[in-house]
Amino acid sequence: MASVHLVCPHCEAVNRVPEARLNEAPSCGSCRNPLFTGAPVDLNSAAFRKHLRKTELPILVDFWAAWCGPCKMMAPAFSAAAVELEPRVRVAKVNTETAQDIAADLGIRSIPTLILFSGGAEVARQPGAMGQGDIVRWTEQQLSRL
Repeated sequence: MASVHLVCPHCEAVNRVPEARLNEAPSCGSCRNPLFTGAPVDLNSAAFRKHLRKTELPILVDFWAAWCGPCKMMAPAFSAAAVELEPRVRVAKVNTETAQDIAADLGIRSIPTLILFSGGAEVARQPGAMGQGDIVRWTEQQLSRL
């Protein structure tokens, strides 16, 4: 049976989960909290790098800032999209004000920007605010190309 590695959103322990059990609400072997919460995972720079290196699922990241009006408008839609996309995709948020190194490394020029990563590499990027349905459709379209 194939399995995937997932970084726990609570304690950052790396877990190995059989693919067939992803839909069964797996919990962390270390802290016992759910590996999927139905909400985006807030990542700082170090956590972002760890998730990118160690999580074997595609990762959809919203790059945002607290002062950004469109980011604030999109936040509820992104949270709702997380419910639909998990557990096929790890859904996360990175604040570009507190993780300026990540924003610079990735060349984030406007926010909000969604980036889909797979295998630790960027596979698609979409700048601008989107609604829940558009986020889900865009992500599924990108996943179908992998």
